[in-house]
Amino acid sequence: MTDHKNPETEADLTGATPRRRPKADVLEVGGRKLSPSTLMMGHAFDPMLSEGSLKPPIFLTSTFVFENAAAGKRHFEGVTGKRPGGADGLVYSRFNGPNQEILEDRLGIWDEAEDALVFSSGMSAIATLMLALVKPGDVIVHSAPLYAATETLIGRILGRFGVTFLDFPAGATEAEIEAVVAKAKAQGNVSLIYLESPANPTNALVDIEAVSRVRDRLLGESKPPIAIDNTFLGPLWQQPLRHGADLVVYSLTKYAGGHSDLVAGGVTGAKAWINPIRMMRNTIGTICDPNTAWMLLRSLETLELRMSRAGENAEKVCAFFRDHPKVESVGYLGFLQDGTRQADIYKRHCTGAGSTFSLYLKGGERESFAFLDSLKIAKLAVSLGGTETLASCPAAMTHLSVPDQRKQELGITDNLVRISIGVENADDLIADFDQALKAV
Repeated sequence: MTDHKNPETEADLTGATPRRRPKADVLEVGGRKLSPSTLMMGHAFDPMLSEGSLKPPIFLTSTFVFENAAAGKRHFEGVTGKRPGGADGLVYSRFNGPNQEILEDRLGIWDEAEDALVFSSGMSAIATLMLALVKPGDVIVHSAPLYAATETLIGRILGRFGVTFLDFPAGATEAEIEAVVAKAKAQGNVSLIYLESPANPTNALVDIEAVSRVRDRLLGESKPPIAIDNTFLGPLWQQPLRHGADLVVYSLTKYAGGHSDLVAGGVTGAKAWINPIRMMRNTIGTICDPNTAWMLLRSLETLELRMSRAGENAEKVCAFFRDHPKVESVGYLGFLQDGTRQADIYKRHCTGAGSTFSLYLKGGERESFAFLDSLKIAKLAVSLGGTETLASCPAAMTHLSVPDQRKQELGITDNLVRISIGVENADDLIADFDQALKAV
């Protein structure tokens, strides 16, 4: 069987670069640029190179045969970093593979990114990115709150190697962001600006454009990359590369996977920043496996359909919650008040309110637990972005390791319930939430 995307396999003795995409790829029709939802059905794969199989086979192999010795040398020049951009062909499954490369090509389309990488989990993507871009003694500037494991990685793990951090609240103004970045610059070399928007679990938005302006103004000489965790809204409802970010991070476990049956991560962005992350991934082996990549290829075909339905459901469910007497407030992006800073960020950065939101009940942990324990359709489980509706209590679960004082500062209170709406019937979900609230 020939390389899945090398229709020109007659590699010469110099190991010349083969074609990276099949001749069968169609990117436009009649002058019309094809949309991501259309390209997910076949982009970067030629069935004729795999016995006519409509879908890519799962390539379960640890290693790949080189066309000739010169080609093998050239492939390893890419793998070892002597030549940027990765290997020109398939080498070894710790570095690349057909399923992973097809997935990366398709994943990058959604963000209009120059390049993309896939990983064994969202956290392995984040960890690999930070290990590649941050060195001992550097300073990381980040928005807050972050996913608890990300905060642990920055504060406790990288902190062992002399890396320090400063943060600003997700909804900070440009002046507030500038004050933090200026302080970080005085403290040491700022090698990374890391954002999460909407923030987990408060749903607060970060002004990416303001962060980009501050970075260019204060750190123009070094210009560290701006990376952003776009799991809650991406890639359908927010595309950060358009607003000044250099790298976009995903837990592909969530919306991209969408069926709560896999764990994976991804990074998309500019080649200049993707290349060192690829080198780190090659070294520590955080690439996702072929079967997971194949399952993600399947899921990307219905990404737009699933996210659209979940978003429509969330709008109906949140309308029910907003007027309920036992609900203190609903952190749903569709309810942002005109004229507020959050509404301004939303209008500039987002194309949809998403389907994951924060629900603040009147009361505390007792009321939150009573609500969660009474659910019949929605499942009491962490994670989000699946076909089913999930609910959890972040303060007692995903963010339990965050110190109590910091949780209070960030709005991660005992009465906060995070809900991710799925693709069920919206009226059925409302009936379930209604009866659960009666138990509070």
